[in-house]
Amino acid sequence: MGTERVISAAVVGDVMLDSWLYGSAKRLAQEAPVPVMSLETTVVAPGGAANTAANLVALGARVRLVGVVGDDECGETLVRSLQLRGVGTDLQTVPGRRTAHKRRLVTSGQLTARYDEEDLDGIPGHAERRLLGRLAGAMAGADVVVACDYGGGVCTPAVRRALAGAPLLVVDAHAVAAWRECAPAAVLPNFAEVVRLLDDGVEPADRPAYLAARSERLLELTRAGVVVTTLDGEGTLLHRRGLPPYRTYARPAPQHMATGAGDTYTAAFALWLAGGASPEEAAEAGQAAAGVVVRRQGTAVCTRHELMRALRRHEGTVQTAESLAQLLDEHRRRGERVVFTNGCFDVLHRGHVSYLAEAGRLGDVLVVAVNSDAGVARLKGPGRPVNPCEDRMSVLAALNDVDYVTEFDEDTPERLLRMIRPEIYVKGGDYTPEMLAEAPLVRSQGGEVRVLGYVRDRSSTAIIGRMRAMP
Repeated sequence: MGTERVISAAVVGDVMLDSWLYGSAKRLAQEAPVPVMSLETTVVAPGGAANTAANLVALGARVRLVGVVGDDECGETLVRSLQLRGVGTDLQTVPGRRTAHKRRLVTSGQLTARYDEEDLDGIPGHAERRLLGRLAGAMAGADVVVACDYGGGVCTPAVRRALAGAPLLVVDAHAVAAWRECAPAAVLPNFAEVVRLLDDGVEPADRPAYLAARSERLLELTRAGVVVTTLDGEGTLLHRRGLPPYRTYARPAPQHMATGAGDTYTAAFALWLAGGASPEEAAEAGQAAAGVVVRRQGTAVCTRHELMRALRRHEGTVQTAESLAQLLDEHRRRGERVVFTNGCFDVLHRGHVSYLAEAGRLGDVLVVAVNSDAGVARLKGPGRPVNPCEDRMSVLAALNDVDYVTEFDEDTPERLLRMIRPEIYVKGGDYTPEMLAEAPLVRSQGGEVRVLGYVRDRSSTAIIGRMRAMP
């Protein structure tokens, strides 16, 4: 993002409460051939516009959320959930109206049913007038305004008119045509919504090609500066005038794991735009953030730390020492702390994974330096390493907790430590800081030395020894 100041965002739209009911089913009901679910736990989370607001806060923004809830227990639960997440709430209570509530039943990891309670008619005039006053207050001084219009009755024509003058308006709507007069900075429809908007009677076989051929038409129909069409598990296609469409790619995930991923995408996209990023950079941020939450059950948020880590995957995890030093300078300018560790990692095992996960939690960026093949041979003796350095680095690079991997050929990582200047130097095992020859150098550079525990009876040497002893 182009700046590190705190972005102020106003979010307006249809809020809801998501409930996830988890349990197991071991028999069929007597009344009908349906499974009998034994409920084990229930998890609630903000949904819809409330989920977009929660994601913006998790990504580091200051947020005011404007919307409508009913005078019911569901509305009270939603407000408490938002407050716990640090979202500033400006929610209008409408007596007699139900707070939108979506319940999902998950049995043995599979989504088996969903049932909704919601009122979809437009909000009454007196509630609309009060909501417009709340919206004016939330928009004052906001860097970006995000409208989440899912047909829940909040985004009335009067609300849309009030948003028409917003300097940076990002719209996530089921029916984007209604927002045309606002001339938004960006609209984010999904593919089905775009097909309805175009209404050209074509049954597209190749969705990206279909959209690319209609790029200018989409921009004309929406009057938006940018149109981002989400392609479900295939990523997104971004359109803006005078440029070819820009494609982002998603890692496949089960459909029921994608709940709320669109809200996360919208939050990251809007925040990056407000921070001065290009639309293409914002699209990559949105895609990376959505990729974080689709790996989790339920309605989830992506934190700023998780998003920055996901975006670093695009830079390339494996780096030379020289390129790594330059990258880490940029991380420090953003106020991020560098954690450094090193080792042979000849056969990666549970002890390594636990240790690296703990090391990653000590700071913002985890760098792992790997002994070269010649270095391992000098340290471990004949027959080592079992795995070449390229393979060892590739395996480490695949771990979520590892941000960068680099190689060193010397017996100690002192040269790397002088170049990288980590805030924290970590070793695992039965060392003490006094036993580490590198400790004085790290401290002289202002760093801290930490020794972490290890999983007993887990070592590469022991595993290799057992393998070689097998007949």
